[in-house]
Amino acid sequence: MKLQFWSIDMIFSLIIFTVAISLLSIVWNSMSSQYELTYGLGTGLMQLELNNLVQSLQGQGIPNNWNNAVGVNSVATWSNVTIGLGSGSAGTISVDKAMALMAMSNYNYQATKQLLGVSYDYHIVIDSPGQFNISMGADPAAGNSTAVQYAVVPVVLDNGAAASMEIEVWSNTTAGVG
Repeated sequence: MKLQFWSIDMIFSLIIFTVAISLLSIVWNSMSSQYELTYGLGTGLMQLELNNLVQSLQGQGIPNNWNNAVGVNSVATWSNVTIGLGSGSAGTISVDKAMALMAMSNYNYQATKQLLGVSYDYHIVIDSPGQFNISMGADPAAGNSTAVQYAVVPVVLDNGAAASMEIEVWSNTTAGVG
């Protein structure tokens, strides 16, 4: 008996092979992204951005009274400032600067990300029980976050009240991390 080669058999086998390779590449890409997020540079880069954000927020910013130099509803006035919430005393933050940053974040969140030097989403909560509680940025709980790095920093408000500043850097996509 002679072997016979049919063109329909060849086409059918190419289709099956193409589908199998496509599925394999999709699974591989997904697992690679998850691995990068869990073990790779992804969360390390987020942690680095978080550390830089914490440091800059604890500083006074440039100029020291940047909150008076910007119009919170005028992005054009934001370009000549560096954001910091510090009031000048170590560990003390300015309520006025925090309120200005919150208003800026509410007006144009994407522009404040650039101003703060973060490429991921951010969320900052300053809480002094019974005194002061503000939230700025995008809350990771509302954004279906897949990766979150956070820091809680004890601070004192410029009115003398003890407070905590929780800073979160987060992403809602594994492809966006790493």
